[in-house]
Amino acid sequence: MKFLGTLLLLLLIAAAVAAGVIYLPYGPTTETFVDIAPGTSTESIAAQLQRSGVIRSRYGFYLLRLTKGGRLQAGEYRFDHKLPMTDVYNHILHGEIYTRALTIPEGFNIFDIAQAVQDAGFGSRDAFLAAERQHTELIAAWTDGPTPASLEGYLFPDTYQFSRHATPLQILSAMVHRFHQESAQLGLTHDIPQTVIMASLIEKEVRQDAERPLVAGVFVNRLAKGIPLATDPTVIYAALLDNRWRGTIYASDLQSPSPYNTYKHAGLPPGPIANPGVAALRAAMRPARTDYLYFVSDAAGHTRFSATLQEHAQQVQSYRQAQKH
Repeated sequence: MKFLGTLLLLLLIAAAVAAGVIYLPYGPTTETFVDIAPGTSTESIAAQLQRSGVIRSRYGFYLLRLTKGGRLQAGEYRFDHKLPMTDVYNHILHGEIYTRALTIPEGFNIFDIAQAVQDAGFGSRDAFLAAERQHTELIAAWTDGPTPASLEGYLFPDTYQFSRHATPLQILSAMVHRFHQESAQLGLTHDIPQTVIMASLIEKEVRQDAERPLVAGVFVNRLAKGIPLATDPTVIYAALLDNRWRGTIYASDLQSPSPYNTYKHAGLPPGPIANPGVAALRAAMRPARTDYLYFVSDAAGHTRFSATLQEHAQQVQSYRQAQKH
């Protein structure tokens, strides 16, 4: 009986120790990352967690594996406060990997996106910009003719979640995939390059969704009459491509021979000048039917439309006078 009593006592002590190891909070108080590679065994995961100071004992982790089961998922995990080992196990079981947000607003161009990527901690601006220009195979299904100069226009504006170690190609692929999803939902299946170019102009020219189809209609009317689009955002983009943008449009910019300069060249520019959102794409697909040939912003941030140059001149004069007051 004495032996059984001793054995029972030892078992109780062992159970108490195991419970403490598993259920009492433990771990770092500062940010700690554990990166679990695909195919890592339970034993190696437990060893990683113990070495990183996330759990007290790998043996307790083994015990949880026996009792809870499930498939432990690879990825990078972030721990910054003490947790019971059960919570640590559940994080890995449910694949609650650490990600960072990357927000791309509508109208960002490839230069803006590259800077946003750097600001979010996903690598250098220059490296990402090079990747944007290199991996045009991602949009080969939608473009014809000459190889596009970059992925401009097809990097869909949205908020994305990526791991810290996401490569430029992984980030770009996610954005292009999102474009594919949204364009398919809109029913965009024909004339995709021209539609995206048009949508990028609309995106940069107007912020009110209700006015986008009207701006699209102006562009369609000007194209039909062979009138240059004469839109400032294309001039700015031409300067960005030539690394000569100085923050304002100069007379020399308006005289630039760049094919993106829609003051000098009739028709659409050779490629998109930004990455449009749903509203701009929809407007490019369904432009309003009007006789408008001109538009200008007013002091309230809305757009005024005109059918004749005389009307347009009056609208411009009104805008300039409002700016003085």
